[in-house]
Amino acid sequence: MHQEDGKVRQMRFTTLGTRAVRLSSIGAAAALLFVSVGGVGTAYADEIANVQQQAIAATGEPLDAQTLAVVVGTAAVGGESVSAETPVVAQTTSTTATSGISAATAAVVADPSGAQAVAWQQVQARGWGTDQFACLVQLWQKESGWRVNAANSSSGAYGIPQSLPGSKMASAGADWQTNAATQITWGLGYISGRYGTPCGAWSHSQSVGWY
Repeated sequence: MHQEDGKVRQMRFTTLGTRAVRLSSIGAAAALLFVSVGGVGTAYADEIANVQQQAIAATGEPLDAQTLAVVVGTAAVGGESVSAETPVVAQTTSTTATSGISAATAAVVADPSGAQAVAWQQVQARGWGTDQFACLVQLWQKESGWRVNAANSSSGAYGIPQSLPGSKMASAGADWQTNAATQITWGLGYISGRYGTPCGAWSHSQSVGWY
C-alpha cells in the first residue's frame, strides 16, 4: 500500500484550487472546459481565463462553451471532449420566401458552430483579437443565430450578417445564399467599412437595435 506524501498532495490541491477559483469567476463555460480537460497544465487554464476575461471586458458576458471551444480548441459537449472542428449542427431550415432568395436555400442545414469557427479565423486574419470576436458573436447571434439561411420576411435581410438585401453578398461570392464563409467575408467587410470593428457594430446595435 502506497501513501502519497502530504506536502505533494497539498500542493496538488492548492494548484487545482487556484485554477478552479480563477476560472469560476469568469463563467460556467470556462468551468465546463476546465472539468473536461482536467489534466491540462496551468498555461491552458490561464488561456481559457484570459479569453473569458477579454470577452467579459468587451461585451459584459463570457463566451458559452461551444464558442469558447472555437477560440481555445476544446470543449465538453454531451459529456465528451471534442475538437472545435467537430461542429454541433443545428438542424434548422428556413421555409420563408424572401425576395432574391432561391427556394433551394430552404433545404440548407445551418451550422452555427462551424460558422463561428470560420469567423474566428477571419477575425484573426484581420488583426482583431478575442474581444472583437466576442462582440461579433453577440452581434450575429442577435441578428441570425449564426444561421446561414436566416431570412427576415419583413425586411428581406438574409444570412448570418443579415445583409439587406441578401443579394449584396454576391460581391463576396456567387454562393452567398448557402456558404457561411462567403457571408462572413462580406459581413466583416461591411462592419470594417461602416463601424471599424465588430465591437463598434455591436455598440451601435445595442444603442439603436440594428447595425
